[in-house]
Amino acid sequence: MNQITNKIAFIGLGNMGAPMALNLVKAGHALQVFDLSAAAVGQLTAAGAKAAPSARAALEGAEVVVTMLPASSHVEQLYLGADGIAGHIPDGALVVDCSTIAAASAQAVARACAARGLDMLDAPVSGGTAGAQAGTLTFIVGGAAEALERARPYLSAMGKNIFHAGASGAGQTAKICNNMLLGILMAGTAEALALGVANGLDAKVLSDIMAKSSGRNWALELYNPYPGVMDNVPAARGYQGGFGVDLMLKDLGLAAQTALASHSAIPLGELARNLYGMHSLAGAGARDFSSIIEPLLAGRLPPA
Repeated sequence: MNQITNKIAFIGLGNMGAPMALNLVKAGHALQVFDLSAAAVGQLTAAGAKAAPSARAALEGAEVVVTMLPASSHVEQLYLGADGIAGHIPDGALVVDCSTIAAASAQAVARACAARGLDMLDAPVSGGTAGAQAGTLTFIVGGAAEALERARPYLSAMGKNIFHAGASGAGQTAKICNNMLLGILMAGTAEALALGVANGLDAKVLSDIMAKSSGRNWALELYNPYPGVMDNVPAARGYQGGFGVDLMLKDLGLAAQTALASHSAIPLGELARNLYGMHSLAGAGARDFSSIIEPLLAGRLPPA
């Protein structure tokens, strides 16, 4: 058994947070966890973590605080709300928020932490649920370089790549740019595959051709949206699990807000946001974002 090292408060045990927390337990850290889902907490306690009755209670004795929440509003409420934890984090603790949120929200939390002399990093992740489970996530970090060095052992237990994007909020900005591109790439990949299938091509053959040609991209090669082309991706299990349409829509919305604030043009990002918005309104919000191919195929999908 690994030697127990630092005590970590981990708040937010969703599809990403739970496997990330499990990897910290496997690395030998003593975790106190909190989530609204009893099942998620149970999964961690079965692995050796200690359950806390509230987010504030999870902070007791913590040397590191890690949070992984769905959106800006959840992060702001947790840290800065009327019963927020920013004023109750133990002195000297390191704060790492791995949520994907607006840069302005991350900066607001960082200011509240700085007022108490606490180091805070915004460290959103890339790599999806598979990366979270395998411990191969990419961390995109905003904040002081010295704080990142403090955080590096914990991030390394959960991920493979760690990038310092810049000052507070920079991690969020970089993540938003990445996810906007991912949404565009998935929509374009889906369109190309749907066009090929509509004209008699086999989706796997076309995927193999494009993967060795100038159209190659991550969505095509590692997260193919067409059923039957690739194993162990959401398309192989009815688009369940993975990265939800509504989460992609949230990130594309953050990209739109960021573009508006900086007077930047993102015509393809806005188009992708509209596509995922229509897909969500059609009832696909909880399905994986690669299901954006379904309306394009119009009945051409093979039987389930």
